Amino acid sequence: MIESHDSLLLTIVGSPEKKLAFTNFAYVNDKTFKALKLLKNGTAATITSSGDIRCEIKRIILNITVHSSVGDMCIALSQPHRVSASVNINDAVLVQPWTAKPCLADYAAQEIKCNIGTILRHQSAEVIEEDLEKEIQNRYRDHVLTVGQTFAILNPTDNIILSLTVSEIEKLRLPVSKDYNKGAYLNRGVIIDSTDIVFSIAEGFNITIKSNTTRCKNLFGREFDFQQLGVGGLDKEFSDIFRRAFASRIFPSSVLKELGIQHVRGMLLYGPPGTGKTLIARQISHALRTREPKIVNGPEILNKYVGQSEENIRNLFKEAEDDYKKKGDASPLHTIILDEIDAICKQRGTTSSSTGVNDSIVNQLLSKIDGVNSLNNILLIGMTNRLDMIDEALLRPGRLEVHIEIGLPNVQGRLQILSIHTNTMSNSKRLSADVSLTNLAERTRNFSGAELAGLVRSAASYAFSRNVDVKDLSHTPDISSLQLCESDFDMALGEIKPAFGVQTDELEACLTCGIIEYSDAFKILQTSLATFAQQVRDSPNTPLLSCLLLGESGTGKTALAAFTALNGDSPFVKFVSPEQFVGFTEYARVSAIKGFFEDAYKSDFGIIILDNLERLMDYTPIGSRFSNMILQALLVLVKKTPTKQGHRLLVLATSSEPDFMRHSGITSSFNIVLDVPPLTSTNHIRKVLEVASAKKQNFPNTEIEYVCEHLKQSLPIKQMLLIYEMATESCRHDDFLKGEKFMACVEDCGL
Repeated sequence: MIESHDSLLLTIVGSPEKKLAFTNFAYVNDKTFKALKLLKNGTAATITSSGDIRCEIKRIILNITVHSSVGDMCIALSQPHRVSASVNINDAVLVQPWTAKPCLADYAAQEIKCNIGTILRHQSAEVIEEDLEKEIQNRYRDHVLTVGQTFAILNPTDNIILSLTVSEIEKLRLPVSKDYNKGAYLNRGVIIDSTDIVFSIAEGFNITIKSNTTRCKNLFGREFDFQQLGVGGLDKEFSDIFRRAFASRIFPSSVLKELGIQHVRGMLLYGPPGTGKTLIARQISHALRTREPKIVNGPEILNKYVGQSEENIRNLFKEAEDDYKKKGDASPLHTIILDEIDAICKQRGTTSSSTGVNDSIVNQLLSKIDGVNSLNNILLIGMTNRLDMIDEALLRPGRLEVHIEIGLPNVQGRLQILSIHTNTMSNSKRLSADVSLTNLAERTRNFSGAELAGLVRSAASYAFSRNVDVKDLSHTPDISSLQLCESDFDMALGEIKPAFGVQTDELEACLTCGIIEYSDAFKILQTSLATFAQQVRDSPNTPLLSCLLLGESGTGKTALAAFTALNGDSPFVKFVSPEQFVGFTEYARVSAIKGFFEDAYKSDFGIIILDNLERLMDYTPIGSRFSNMILQALLVLVKKTPTKQGHRLLVLATSSEPDFMRHSGITSSFNIVLDVPPLTSTNHIRKVLEVASAKKQNFPNTEIEYVCEHLKQSLPIKQMLLIYEMATESCRHDDFLKGEKFMACVEDCGL
């Protein structure tokens, strides 16, 4: 026989014993076995844990072991193996060690599908799925199967010889992998402990597949860990998801029949954008040891052809229906993920389309989830950030009955998310020791998961920029010194602002002149507002507090509200002013204002400033016109307490029309109403002018006293500061600001 350095040419003979036909072994004598072990192209994966050799024979991989009755330079193959390799007895075949590239672990099988037949076509057989799977696991564990390969096995139920043909091998989905290769199928796969064997009946055979109801497959792998999957900060949410949607599926179907209940068929994940809804659904489905999930974006369902959108919905459930018809309650779980579900499941009757496609899609989805022929082997996961738009019929029990809010992460959650996004750079020594993730988690209040990921990318961009010579971009940067430092994250925090954070720029714009404590009454007013903010933040019995600041225009109401918000230690501050709604319809204004309050409810402590209430309501004294729709919305929203446990809200509002506020009923809706007075005494005027001129040193005390003596009327502080700036500009070429010039500016303002 011919022998080369990487293969042997062996003669095929039949199995030495009949019972050996039910194994996945090929047999050679000791001399040939030693010759195979000496071939040069073998790898670590070639030798099995029991000392056998994995060899490639034509298109199949067999474990070769020793049998003394086999002749020299011969190899004994069973009849199923000869069929699979397309060879006959006495044929010469090249046998070479199988090289697993890159390693054996890459061939680990998540699921192997087999078509079952019988050796004798006229025979009928009853197969207990779990028993047959156990028999295959015992005989074929650590063996390599090839798509199209046929093997024989004795049916544990009745000892009829079954013929199984491998039709599909799915690659193992590792829980520690953040990325999942959709449709990762193999031509060859190794059976491991966790491999699922799925059976279907080959065409033309009289075989019944039954399930042993005393056992139920584990849906999750042993190393299941969502943080390793790249999902952090949602421990409670995952606990609720598991309890509602998966706990019942761990038990056999017989237990559920005894209880008289069915599995949960649908859940809805809702919450602000960027909090990880899509990531959660994707990673849950990937961690499940079941059928490959179907992930569909809502808009992809829509089609311009009549009836095609409804057909697309039916196609999502077709595979699950076929499985359920064949196996009933023993059918594996089919997961369907609908992202942006609000695009196709709007409230019926609310769309203006004459085709009624939207309503038909909702009806079709309802019939598939909970219709006459409803399935018990599906889990529909929908995701949206517009819960209010979803048709109510979809949200009732039996359909999308589990509603999980995916909110903004708390400090522990932010620490988990930051740890996930910096784990790789930390392991590769690219994260400086001065970076404290705990401190960073404290400083990123109200950041969503997506914003935290953006923060890390922004910090990395500063690190890249620091190591690049912009004067010579052709120069290769020194990567040895590339590290993310604390200063990079400090600059990134100035660049990345959370959508549910503090509008610092708008608030600081209201404080261009700062806060001037011109009287004891003003100090008391300022202290009271600070106390209100502290009370809402710290008191468990004050989830809502609203305060209305009244006073004539320019008295500093907005500045007081902005100062209180900036110093209130709130992670969410929304400044609502009439300028934001120029050109808006009444309905659009109400929707926007309602949205601001709903955003505030998502934060553990939020502050909303409603500036210039009369302008928000389109009030004008001519004819006393105002928007009743906006008025009614404000009357309700100002008094609405946050529903989520532990969440608190402070509402600060300003108005220059106290009579309208009282007559419209707004005043009575606020818990507290405070008056912000103008400058009424010479002491007030003197204090404001001294503070305003302190930096410029251009207004002598004697001139300030001159103004105090001649200015006999009260002024709003904002107007006083404006007059001061006008006077300063008119005396730009003088040595100092004169009292006469100041009073002339007062007259120019019509006072």
